[in-house]
Amino acid sequence: MKKQIIVKKPLFIISLFLLAAITLLSLKCVGTNDKAAANNNQPHKMAVTSFLNESQFNALFPQRDKFYTYAAFIKALKEMGLVSVKITRRGVSIYQFIRTDKSTGKADVIRQDEDWNEDWAKKKPDSSYVIDYGNFCVEKDLQTNKKELAAFFANIAHETRHGENGKYDDGLMFIHESNTSLPYLADNDTYPAVPGKKYYGRGPLQLSYNGNYGYASDCIFGDKKILLNNPDLVETNPVVAFKTAIYFWMTPQTAKPSAHDVMIGKWQPNTADKAANRIPGFGMTINIINGGVECNKGENIFSMNDRIGFYQHFLKSFGISDDNCACSCGKMKAY
Repeated sequence: MKKQIIVKKPLFIISLFLLAAITLLSLKCVGTNDKAAANNNQPHKMAVTSFLNESQFNALFPQRDKFYTYAAFIKALKEMGLVSVKITRRGVSIYQFIRTDKSTGKADVIRQDEDWNEDWAKKKPDSSYVIDYGNFCVEKDLQTNKKELAAFFANIAHETRHGENGKYDDGLMFIHESNTSLPYLADNDTYPAVPGKKYYGRGPLQLSYNGNYGYASDCIFGDKKILLNNPDLVETNPVVAFKTAIYFWMTPQTAKPSAHDVMIGKWQPNTADKAANRIPGFGMTINIINGGVECNKGENIFSMNDRIGFYQHFLKSFGISDDNCACSCGKMKAY
């Protein structure tokens, strides 16, 4: 008699369900862990506060005016870190600015030149770039970030120094330039000067001229009128003062790269730059900030060498060096 094979179907089915459940659970766990690992492996920007504390800041600027505080600098960094601006240019000089508040994701057109939508303007080639102010001194590795901060501090120290003792301890002493009689006015349809206001140098990088005040105000506040109507904010509000310096450092100009892009190695000279002896390095930051006065005049320009001296001083203070400095702009043509 043929032996009957009895299959206990309920137990078999239960086993299959248990196996499927265990497999799915394993897959789910693996997926979750992988995702968590991926998130843990994603690069996170370090904060400037991770390599610059208040004691260090105070030691770098021992004679600073009480106006310039570490707290104001860090607050300016944090607030500017929430801002990005997309700048689009049509042709040579027709602009549109879209400013994004990264805390809300809200984007606003804060500048759109009158001819932007003209048919002839639309036929012009567009070029655009985004300035993320949150990248200030935190976009790269620690060594590069420290070098950038040293370069920034060197330039603001020189611009605001009061003394020539060779110790490089006298930066951030002036809130505005010593001669406030000059109005620094220039014709500018987009950023016209307000009657009765003066736009002399103020703040860590001595912001000057109505055009620069209006441009800075657009980027910082999303409203050009704030600094055009009240330029004194830069010398009465230390957070605003530091914001104008961060704005200037991070923002390319028509023909010039940003000092930020230069110091992190993002900018590379084009054919015209090479012909003008412009090369990456600290010297280019001098050219960007005050090239017409200090660059292409040989190696014995005091102001240029003072900036270089401050740079080397701050590098040493941060425990780093810049072996391929290209610090001088003595042979670089100004823009």
